[in-house]
Amino acid sequence: MSAAGAKATALRGGVVTLADASDEFLSTHRVANDNTRRAYASAIDRTIGAVGGRDRLLADVTDTEIGEALTALWGGCAPATWNRNRAAVSSWLTWCASKKRWAAPSIPADAERRRENVDHTKAVAKTRLERLLSRRDIPLRDKTLYRMLYETAARTSEVLSLDVQDLDLENRRAPLTSKGGDTEWVYWDAGTACLLPRLLRLPDGHPDGPVRTRGPLFLADRRPVPARRPGPEHICPHTGRPRLGYDRVRVLMDTHLGLDPHQLRHSAATHLGEQKVPLQLIMAKTRHKNPRTAMRYTRPGGGEAVAEITGILAPPRRTH
Repeated sequence: MSAAGAKATALRGGVVTLADASDEFLSTHRVANDNTRRAYASAIDRTIGAVGGRDRLLADVTDTEIGEALTALWGGCAPATWNRNRAAVSSWLTWCASKKRWAAPSIPADAERRRENVDHTKAVAKTRLERLLSRRDIPLRDKTLYRMLYETAARTSEVLSLDVQDLDLENRRAPLTSKGGDTEWVYWDAGTACLLPRLLRLPDGHPDGPVRTRGPLFLADRRPVPARRPGPEHICPHTGRPRLGYDRVRVLMDTHLGLDPHQLRHSAATHLGEQKVPLQLIMAKTRHKNPRTAMRYTRPGGGEAVAEITGILAPPRRTH
């Protein structure tokens, strides 16, 4: 093949491997946020593994294979999980075809988005949630995390990304990188403020122990094996333990509370709405940009608020 022909083949993606296409996409500005990059990388890497591995040529993969991989990996999951991972793979393949002009497969028509049914009971009643968060059998790390998730109304991935050195304990706040890549402040209240100093003591929670000053705020229980050791920014310099992961939090929260991590954020917004907090302030707290998106989280939860206002419709009491 001539040099010109080889160049044309390369431009069409004929010699671009799945590994090359993935690595280049994950280095673009659209996935500059660490949390977004991790989520996209997980979905793309698993899909690549399902269609033959990182050394396979991008141009050799068919639409059908992509659809079969998505179905095998997430076909039995909840609609939100399917849609999230499907969107990550679709964004990657669309970028390869439209931005790089590489020959790339696309998501087949039969692997379409699935309807996500809105669960209006997802918010937990405030009294029940307070009982759950006050349980004494929940370990200190997990109790602190659950309290912070509720009081900050932040996304779980955002709170897990916090580092000790970023905490402003005096003002009960910390900066984090939001879903869109902006740096914003999250605020917590007395519940979290009482637990954080104990969490930072070494050994864990010891009242007379030294204090952690750097590294991830929430740590996993064990040190990582060499094959899965993350970057140094995700390792505590005091303990050698890695940052706590989202999947582990989901398992622990289901065990401790019987809840999904997102329910704490949802409940916080709902409870603010039930206290007649204006939508603009709820958006500032949850850091939603679109009012229509924020309104999904401000529906009365648990039926308590609806039951309370129903009394307005009762017939007038008779006087004797």
